[in-house]
Amino acid sequence: MPTLDRLLDRFPRSASLLLGALAATGYPPLKLWPLALLAMGIAVFHLTRSGQWRGALLRGWLFGVAHFTTTNAWIATAFTHQSEMPAILGWFAVPLLSFYLAVYPALAALGSWLLVRDKARPLAMILAFAALWIVTEWLRSWVFTGYAWGPFSLALLGPDTMPGVAMLLPWFGTYALSGMGVVIAGLLVWWLRERRWVPAALLAIATAILMYLPVGERMEGTRAYLVAQPDFSQDDITDPRLYERAFVRITGLSERRQGETGKRIVLWPESGMPDYLRDGYPARYYRATTAGADPAYARRRVGAMMGPDTVLLTGATDLEIENGKAAAAYNVVTALDGKGRIIGSYRKAHLVPYGEYLPLRELLEPLGLSRLVAGTIEFREGPGPRTLDLGEYGRVGTQICYEIVFSGNVVDDTDRPDFIFNPSNDGWFGAWGPPQQFAQARMRAIEEGLPVIRATTTGISGVIDADGVVRQSLGMHARDRLTGLVPPAKQPTLFARLGNALGLGWAALLLALSLVAMRWRRS
Repeated sequence: MPTLDRLLDRFPRSASLLLGALAATGYPPLKLWPLALLAMGIAVFHLTRSGQWRGALLRGWLFGVAHFTTTNAWIATAFTHQSEMPAILGWFAVPLLSFYLAVYPALAALGSWLLVRDKARPLAMILAFAALWIVTEWLRSWVFTGYAWGPFSLALLGPDTMPGVAMLLPWFGTYALSGMGVVIAGLLVWWLRERRWVPAALLAIATAILMYLPVGERMEGTRAYLVAQPDFSQDDITDPRLYERAFVRITGLSERRQGETGKRIVLWPESGMPDYLRDGYPARYYRATTAGADPAYARRRVGAMMGPDTVLLTGATDLEIENGKAAAAYNVVTALDGKGRIIGSYRKAHLVPYGEYLPLRELLEPLGLSRLVAGTIEFREGPGPRTLDLGEYGRVGTQICYEIVFSGNVVDDTDRPDFIFNPSNDGWFGAWGPPQQFAQARMRAIEEGLPVIRATTTGISGVIDADGVVRQSLGMHARDRLTGLVPPAKQPTLFARLGNALGLGWAALLLALSLVAMRWRRS
């Protein structure tokens, strides 16, 4: 590829930016995975042509800036749903966030360049970069509270009816599969550059077969579910004058219809319940809700509309009262039985910076920055993954909204659930955010061997089995419901047992193979 090499060398910075953006086209909703792999593979070779470590660092950083700006463009939409700051700030917030996130691919690029250096050892560079990509993706998932959105392995997820290369997640985990994606991309471009057509063709064909390989016969469960997607706009959720209309809409979707009998679990989204459901708050906090000043009435009302033989899981808000005032709030999922009694609760543990709390408040608030969610009460984090034991209705692991993207941190290891419930309010996130989040929920299902059920305000809601196959779904802005039987769980996968230690083990193996490749080349 002499012409391509000349272009890369003549415009190294522009090339890094372009390749980073193209590598993000493999993600939903575009799903141009061949283009994403090609871009990633070329980026590895672009890295080998850097003559200095500073150049390698800059190329990795520019790649990351464009990659994460493209991936996270949906964040800008969230700024149009608040009045505290100009909406145009969203288009500055996304690249600013990407300037930080790009540090991680920059570190992978710098580390692999320092380790290999010689562009005559492409296999060693591919393996080293893949190993360090795994490590840096893992670091990105927890450093400074973590932002795990958009792992490269997301490009390897197949269409709704088949898992794609992501079927390997139980043996790799999300971050290690990203590294394997780098290996596939690097080998493909290397062999094309060397005109080794046969291995390049075989690798491309094998990848395509895995992307579209169907799973075996599906198993059916025994517990009935109902998922309500009310298509609430953000105005419905935040305007107290519209609370009653929203309540009537979602309960109407949840009522039993002719011929529906037996026990069932009803699943409502995050922000699905406008009322405070717990007793003990000062009366002024209840007045704007549908039930006035009586949370007991609110619970009984819900129970009466759901009917007997029903358990409801709904997104709601709890308060923490100190000295007669709300000192903090919790984003929760509350379980109510058919009589309106609270039988369980989960507090969201992984909060959204600038959405549910303002980091460095003392510094940023005087500058005019605030949370995107209305209100002055900040949210506090819960204790982490927990399983709600609902008796004959099943054992439910709950992950609220974007908690589902944190690989290896979605299930209580000591109390494995029957399925994961992922309620979300995706109305903030435009056209690109919801399909990416739904795809990441599919990845959690595959690597944990657990079905995932999503209930969202505006879509995409759906039922995902333990193979990552979408059994049912509701698209964006559909007002409807899903009913059926919860798919069965599998036995704990290797990843479920080992967590992200498995991915780090793969990184160590790739790094060792890179060292072997360097010695082999010298000999």
